[in-house]
Amino acid sequence: MFSLNQRHNPAQKRYIRRFMPVMALYVVTLFACVWWMRHAEPQGALLVLLSVLPSVPILAVIVVMGMYLAEERDEFIRSRLVTAMIGGIGILLAVTSVWGFLENGGVVPHFETMLAFPLWCGSFGLVQCAMGLRDRMTGGGE
Repeated sequence: MFSLNQRHNPAQKRYIRRFMPVMALYVVTLFACVWWMRHAEPQGALLVLLSVLPSVPILAVIVVMGMYLAEERDEFIRSRLVTAMIGGIGILLAVTSVWGFLENGGVVPHFETMLAFPLWCGSFGLVQCAMGLRDRMTGGGE
């Protein structure tokens, strides 16, 4: 989301302070829940809880990203971020739509929907890279 060599404004610093612990919590929660489900074979409410728990930090990341958008005062940065987010959504929708039709025809295996957010994140990043490349090739921003 940010260049490593740029100085961060206050909204970006708050974003990083919020994002990093939530992602660390996601990794720990995911591994712990998967391990527990594989080794303890829980059932009932505990299985439901362990199945849902890793999604809570992802929901928190979505909230953190929304908070950053609301707090960012630089209109240029916000515009680029929103453009990249919308581009990522477009790629996600295109991939999952085409995959769904292929899946329906029995051509490809089932797409795990829990992968939608990571797919969006990757698409969001690719759009940001494409925008940066475009800017370098045209000699500037929008």
